Amino acid sequence: MTANEIRDSYKKFFESKGHTIVPSAPMVIKDDPTLMFTNAGMNQWKDIILGTCAPEPRRRADSQKCLRVSGKHNDLEEVGHDTYHHTMFEMLGNWSFGDYFKEGAIDYAWEYLVDVLHLDPKNLYATVFEGSAEEGLGRDDEAASIWAKYLPADHIINGNKHDNFWEMGESGPCGPCSEIHLDSRTPEEQAQVPGRELVNKDNPQVIEIWNIVFMQFNRKADGSLEQLPMQVIDTGMGFERLVRALQGKHSNYDTDVFQPIIAKIGELSGYEYGKDEKVDVAMRVVADHLRAISFSIADGQLPSNAKAGYVIRRILRRAVRYAYTFLGQRDAFMYLLVPTLAHEMGEAYPELVAQQQLITRVMKEEEESFLRTLSTGISMLEGVIAETKAAGKTVVDGGKAFTLFDTYGFPLDLTELICGEQGLTVDEDVFNAEMQKQKERARNAAAVETDDWVVVNEGETAFKGWDYTEYTCHILRYRRVQQKKQTYYELVLDTTPFYAEMGGQVGDRGVLCNEEETVEIFDTKRENNLPIHLTKKLPANPAAEFMACVDVDARRASEANHTATHLLDQALREVLGTHVEQKGSLVTPEGLRFDFSHFQKVSPEELREVARIVNRRIREDIPLQDHRDIPIEEAKKLGAIALFGEKYGDKVRVVQFGDSVEFCGGCHASSTGRIGFIRILSESSVAAGVRRIEAITGQAAEESLYTQEDILIGLRAIFNNAKDLTAAIHKTIEENDGLKKQVEGFMKEQIGRTRDKLIAAAKNIGDVKLVKTVLPMDVAPDAVKDLAFQLSGSLPEKMFCVIGSRHEGKPLLTVMISKDLLQEQGLHAGNLVREAAKLIKGGGGGAPHFATAGGKDVSGLDAAVDKVVELAGL
Repeated sequence: MTANEIRDSYKKFFESKGHTIVPSAPMVIKDDPTLMFTNAGMNQWKDIILGTCAPEPRRRADSQKCLRVSGKHNDLEEVGHDTYHHTMFEMLGNWSFGDYFKEGAIDYAWEYLVDVLHLDPKNLYATVFEGSAEEGLGRDDEAASIWAKYLPADHIINGNKHDNFWEMGESGPCGPCSEIHLDSRTPEEQAQVPGRELVNKDNPQVIEIWNIVFMQFNRKADGSLEQLPMQVIDTGMGFERLVRALQGKHSNYDTDVFQPIIAKIGELSGYEYGKDEKVDVAMRVVADHLRAISFSIADGQLPSNAKAGYVIRRILRRAVRYAYTFLGQRDAFMYLLVPTLAHEMGEAYPELVAQQQLITRVMKEEEESFLRTLSTGISMLEGVIAETKAAGKTVVDGGKAFTLFDTYGFPLDLTELICGEQGLTVDEDVFNAEMQKQKERARNAAAVETDDWVVVNEGETAFKGWDYTEYTCHILRYRRVQQKKQTYYELVLDTTPFYAEMGGQVGDRGVLCNEEETVEIFDTKRENNLPIHLTKKLPANPAAEFMACVDVDARRASEANHTATHLLDQALREVLGTHVEQKGSLVTPEGLRFDFSHFQKVSPEELREVARIVNRRIREDIPLQDHRDIPIEEAKKLGAIALFGEKYGDKVRVVQFGDSVEFCGGCHASSTGRIGFIRILSESSVAAGVRRIEAITGQAAEESLYTQEDILIGLRAIFNNAKDLTAAIHKTIEENDGLKKQVEGFMKEQIGRTRDKLIAAAKNIGDVKLVKTVLPMDVAPDAVKDLAFQLSGSLPEKMFCVIGSRHEGKPLLTVMISKDLLQEQGLHAGNLVREAAKLIKGGGGGAPHFATAGGKDVSGLDAAVDKVVELAGL
């Protein structure tokens, strides 16, 4: 079976068992502050598991694209060195929400593996939770007894809490789990050591392929456990590992999941896989990381220096440095692998094909940028190596190696490789100590302490914000949160008009009030699809009834800006072409930002046309058509375009203004006329193939026009209220250019006269011509430099020149030495001015023959000139 056939067989099997087959959620998570990437199949069901969303349908299955770069066995730096761990991987999963539990899950797993895929039962092992005295939990005898229907006792193995008790986080749903392990060793190897002795021992041929989690507890903030109201089955099977087992391979990288990519790497690099371990590791790293980067970009996450974008950049740069070091790639080449990936996985994940051009362009630009960084890092490392050798040492300071890594992204292994070629080693202990300090700083900065929820009332939140800005409410629950020495409270309300941050629109702010008190809500966030209201003060009586009041001015401004982004999106597609696709947005009361796919700069004429179209539709006062809870197929018939990287349910909301039709859950103006006016402030590049427009609307746009009007009035006054201001400015610039040329001519004449006077006044100190002066007039630094080089041209031999000058109240020291003196007397202009500059409270330096130093104290200029002469021994 091919990899694609295996994936299909899994879905068809569980579909036959009454499961709804759902599409993979995006790998990049956009509206969950606790996660950047989908790292398990259950992530998209967190709101169901936590009880904030209805569980229907109760049986589901899918193939989920996941990304892991930290945690158990998932250190990024280890990927590629073994045969079965990856950054991006597919997780085959089936779920039951309050339907079947342990027996059903185990029965389905056995039937699929043995009856459908025909794996040999004698090679399968199951682990069960052995219990924990500290948790007050006994062995999972129920799961063990179910496994006993299929496996002999010596194939059912007790597992500890670390391996066989799954937890979502420090608090939240959790429960025992049962892992299925496959022994793919040869019969001879199996005869020597039983497979049960190698389970969870990091043996590359005895690996976990499926984990069945029995979610039955909730972990409270104090560490105690309570029963979940709804039992959940959450299973995850590593797709790449399953393919490996069924295709009879000993490495995931030997399967048809990776081999086409590895073959293409070999074709492009000229290296053959399987001949050299270092080359093999590099090929595996590139093949693995190519998938992670491509899927992330397809889901809308571009490489950057922050959060999820930084993770993607780090993965890409690791692949580039392996290709640079071990595959001899000095130019960008990973982007050339994208067509192969799209061909192999595009049928299962059509976003790869649809976004192929964007993925290719972004990847190429990132590769080229990092290759330039590598070149800079190598130059800096050569300086460190020279310093180390000059000091008579053989060990490079680990702190300097860490600076190269931290500041310039220059990896330790490449530093060690280059140092090794020079007979040096790197102090890894110091490097690791610096790395640990950085991790501690990051951990402390991100540390959050969250109390348990205090339940005031039972119920679920109803959002009223599309229709109301005020609504009566009660607090359902609250909890205290402490972060960075700040304490605030999170409130969940039964009904709320507050919009929680999502889809680029920031959360509402406002107040909760009643006759007794007023509590400020400074922000509204979304967590597990639940609106969370943030306040610095807990209400005195949380059980009281409140009026939830949104800051109306801020909301109306956000609504105008959000509606403007929809009109902007439509206008861009009309002016630039239908290839334009939204790649991100930010909507605040102050303005809007809109990122979109386009492969060249938008011209001023095109921008003006876009603005004209949007403003025309604003004047038309097109009313909002709000299509709520309609089937997604009906939404597509209306013309709504689904964006890659977004997750849609069976029922969706569509916002329509005339021909502008978009999926959207945000708040909008009741008609386009409410926007008032749009003004585009800027257009710029975000990444290869992605442009950004920033704009303002309404009152902000109006105020910006007044500001420009004031500037124009001020300019006209300067130019005597000239009727044609542009012509007056051009005339002044031309006159100024002419005067500048005259001044430059006068200065050249003055410098020439000064040069002749200085040559005539030069003193003979032995056989050296000493030119020493402090210029009496204000002279620009460039003119002083010109004077020094003219003196050097007139006195090419045995000349030592030191000039003190001032410009705009600042002193300048200039030294010029003829080349023959450098050789005979070992003088260095840079060293001389650096020392003498202390007398003018400054510093500087330069080359051996020419150097300058600036300062703050003009009164020390004469002494500084004398000091240079003294230091030169003249």
